[in-house]
Parts: sequence; C-alpha cells; structure tokens
Amino acid sequence: MRFVVHCLDKPEALSLRLSNYEAHKDYLASGKVATVVSGPLVADDLETMIGSLFIFEAASKDEVVAFNRADPFTQAGVWETVTIHPFLMRVDNRS
Repeated sequence: MRFVVHCLDKPEALSLRLSNYEAHKDYLASGKVATVVSGPLVADDLETMIGSLFIFEAASKDEVVAFNRADPFTQAGVWETVTIHPFLMRVDNRS
C-alpha cells in the first residue's frame, strides 16, 4: 500500500533542517520503508524549504508512522505538523 506523508516545518526551522539533512537522506535510504517519491516543499520564492512530501510503500500505516517518528527530522524537531494518509495512485505520468 502507498502512503502520502505531508510535513510542514516549524517557523524558523531551516537551520535545523539543513544541519540534519544528511542524516535524513541516509535514513530514507536505509530501506526500512520504501520511498517511492520524496522531496522538500518550498515557499512561494521557489527556494526556501518549508516542509517535506513523501510517498512511501509499506505494509501498514503503523509502519509509516513508526518510520516517520524515527526520522532525524522528527527527532530534531524540524516539523510542526505531519499528516499521513493511505494513497491510491490512479495516474502516474512519469516516463
């Protein structure tokens, strides 16, 4: 099953985000939950990172919740809000 994880950073969290970025990338690459798509959300200036969006493949929502709790960004307090929803992909226009 796929799950969408939408995270918005706390105000002024950019320095926390940047200082934990490598650990976050390494964690995603650990393979405990399969990352289908991921990347930062950006402000209207198209540069300033303000959150994260993930699509994960996992057996259950509980598995995704646990994976997110152990993410270095969560541990460092980067995100103010995190929402996790099951996702039924209907269209995939990637080549």
